[in-house]
Amino acid sequence: MVFPLLSLIIFTPVAGAAVLMFLRSDDAVRWTALAVTILDLALCIAMLASFNTTTHEMQFTERRLWVPALGITYALGIDGISALFVFLTALLGSICVLASWVAIDRKLKEFMVSLLTMQALMLGVFCALDLFLFYVFWEAMLIPMYLIIGVWGGEGRVYAAFKFFLYTLAGSLLFLIGVIVLYFNGGETFDILALTAQDLPFPVQSWLFFAFLIAFAVKVPMVPVHTWLPDAHVQAPTAGSIILAGVLLKMGAYGFLRFSLPMLPEASVYYSTLMLSLSALAIVYGGLLALAQDDLKKLVAYSSISHMGFVTLGIFALNLRGLEGGILQMFNHGVTTGALFLFVGLIYERTHTRSIADYGGLMKAAPVYTAFLALFTLSSMALPGTNSFVGELLVLSGGFAANLAVGAPAVFGALLGAAYLLGMYRKVALGPASVGARFKIRDVNAREMAAIVPLAVFVVWVGLYPKPFLNIIDVSVKHLLAQVHDKGSGQ
Repeated sequence: MVFPLLSLIIFTPVAGAAVLMFLRSDDAVRWTALAVTILDLALCIAMLASFNTTTHEMQFTERRLWVPALGITYALGIDGISALFVFLTALLGSICVLASWVAIDRKLKEFMVSLLTMQALMLGVFCALDLFLFYVFWEAMLIPMYLIIGVWGGEGRVYAAFKFFLYTLAGSLLFLIGVIVLYFNGGETFDILALTAQDLPFPVQSWLFFAFLIAFAVKVPMVPVHTWLPDAHVQAPTAGSIILAGVLLKMGAYGFLRFSLPMLPEASVYYSTLMLSLSALAIVYGGLLALAQDDLKKLVAYSSISHMGFVTLGIFALNLRGLEGGILQMFNHGVTTGALFLFVGLIYERTHTRSIADYGGLMKAAPVYTAFLALFTLSSMALPGTNSFVGELLVLSGGFAANLAVGAPAVFGALLGAAYLLGMYRKVALGPASVGARFKIRDVNAREMAAIVPLAVFVVWVGLYPKPFLNIIDVSVKHLLAQVHDKGSGQ
């Protein structure tokens, strides 16, 4: 019997959430939630340590009948494409607990239960090998995220939560219709691997491609279905923003990788120019919006739209450099933008303002904070030696090889990134010392450093030695590209 490692990874947070329900002390809730997320992270590290990078086959697979009448199974497994995101989800889970230690001062137990439940459902999405099971995890994620924004968010939390829920639910309903169509056209099975092996007619692929496109585009989000994101980020508590940017946005890009490309290869090749154009639009438009912001959190939120545009650009370049760069950039974005939202949350706890105009002189008031902020700012603008440089270079190389016309706007988007990020850092850290006069600013403490340092390690590690990360995804990406080009050559 195969050891159910993936089930253990998925349901450890669920078990932890159940334990939290019986605790009465807030301190006990905090420490138990942290212990659970660290245990889950340890399991994911063990999974990566025993991961075989020489095969594209699914690993740590589990399969049990669930609804035999419909051919629905409880099927789990990971390959090189999903392994990094399982690890990233667990890593950010523990950081979210640390970030919420004092920031959440009401209904703490309920918050931690929602956070752990959310983590379990996100892990399930990356591990599911049955389409019905995937949809259950995908749709159920909306509930704890809605609660995290709607209960523990800012003053406009109810509006932001409803907007988030309605946008993502609309996309999910189209995805459900696509799942049903795929079920009946793919041999009446929900098995993702079996559906990938099917050769669907191009008209069916084309219809499914756009149904999936809308569902996944909302999650990424791509322009023009991006408007829920700034509201959700601004109103969400710090942990909610970290989860949104670090993991939830990756669900849409992961959908393209797991469904659109392997199951709909002809349509993916045929509509790749459209997807590249939408990606270039997101890169430039998101960068221009970020450049216009005075709110720290909105600036980082709009930067996410631009950075995720690089991800979809790499994916639909449909070449090895672009695809590997897009996947690596998904991981990098989770680390770097998750860290930036953490830093916005930390300074907001101290000053209760997010306006860039209110800041200045942080370098003198909080030198350690501003030193790490500089590292993540440079990472976000893809400076050589940081993680994002490797991913962005691969994406741009693949993008130019695929379509010169979309490569040029992507470079302009990268320049915009440097403009708004350096402008933000100059005003916040190097400007006149207005903050020191107005607020009592303390530097980061040991708990906050425990959340910051792991993210900083990955910024430097991937930036200087990306080979272990690229080795994880390389064989699976080559297999995916072979599927796309073999089956998509008809268009």
